[in-house]
Amino acid sequence: MRDPSRVRVGGPLRRYAGGFREELEGQGYSPSTVVLHLQLMGHLSGWLAGEGLSGAALTGAQVDRYLAGRRSAGLACHRTRRSLLPLLGYLGGLGVLSAPAVFEPVPEVLAGYADYLRYERGLADSTIRRNVELVEPLVATLASGGEFGWERLDGAAVSAFVVAHCRGRADGGGSPARMFTALRSLLRFVHLAGLVGTPLVDAVPSVPCRRLAGLPKALSVEQVAALLGSCDTGTMVGRRDRAIITMLARLGLRAGEVAALRLDDIDWRNGEITLRGKGNRSERLPLPVDVGRAVVAYLTAERPATTTHRELFGRVRAPHGPLTRLAVTQLVARAAGRAGLAPVYAHQLRHTAATEMLRRGGSLTEIGQVLRHRRALTTAVYAKVDIEALRLLARPWPGGVA
Repeated sequence: MRDPSRVRVGGPLRRYAGGFREELEGQGYSPSTVVLHLQLMGHLSGWLAGEGLSGAALTGAQVDRYLAGRRSAGLACHRTRRSLLPLLGYLGGLGVLSAPAVFEPVPEVLAGYADYLRYERGLADSTIRRNVELVEPLVATLASGGEFGWERLDGAAVSAFVVAHCRGRADGGGSPARMFTALRSLLRFVHLAGLVGTPLVDAVPSVPCRRLAGLPKALSVEQVAALLGSCDTGTMVGRRDRAIITMLARLGLRAGEVAALRLDDIDWRNGEITLRGKGNRSERLPLPVDVGRAVVAYLTAERPATTTHRELFGRVRAPHGPLTRLAVTQLVARAAGRAGLAPVYAHQLRHTAATEMLRRGGSLTEIGQVLRHRRALTTAVYAKVDIEALRLLARPWPGGVA
């Protein structure tokens, strides 16, 4: 069956089937995909009816029960929460679900912390989600018998959590530095909010950090050309990817900055581009000619008819929303694979832009301005790749050349 209008949904979700179909079609899903989602909706609605439940009963536990039933029945598809995200998102937007967190599982007790990070600290949504994920295990230890109390958070609890986390990483599973940063952030919040009377930030140990120990991993001119050449400009995806890679390599943008670009951020008359970067800062950069041409080639291609967002770069396949930071990084990696290069990610192109500016005679101060570094020390790492300047610092070898 390929006609969505012929799918019949019974049970408690019946009244929402027509709106859900229109929502999927508006997001650019193909008729066959819309049919699959409607059939899944019908199956879930039938399960709810059999359990004597309404749509408002779709909590996380109930969704897990439903999916476990599908798996135990040997069904080959739609066995994880991911398959239910479009439906749960639609129902959550209508206010049908009593617990919208069923598809965005953030503990309720951390909602204030997330708001603090968003409105007081100005962090990006991706950073907020990561911070919440990292500190959630600590918060979970404070819940007991269905009750929650910040009064159980003290230096001993923090130290025990740190020790347990580091023991879990003893097998080389990654550095604890990122988790410690999130933990300090949480402890500052609970103290500022009056939830904990004693500041506990000092209970989190420092992690040794050898700043500027490595070398920037830049690509050569030939490798950048290979990346650009791997993009098929005869397709919309190829023109989009070429425009993004050109931006990354010429302007040294971050993946998140590229994803956040909107159509209104390009001032074609003055040849400038407005960037919304870390900390909700807005800054302007000149728009190079080759970057402008690549963007024009992408914009003059036919955009999907269902595209309604104002972001510059969007998905070609349904749902037709804007690209995410992760999607920008992944398309660079795919281009590297097509070009026969070792794995390359978006941030390496930022290093490439800085190294190329240095090679052409740019100063570290100028590079820091283009990359929008807050501190000169962040830019200083590129001094290591300025071979000609380093030659002037080399001391003669005693006794001459061996």
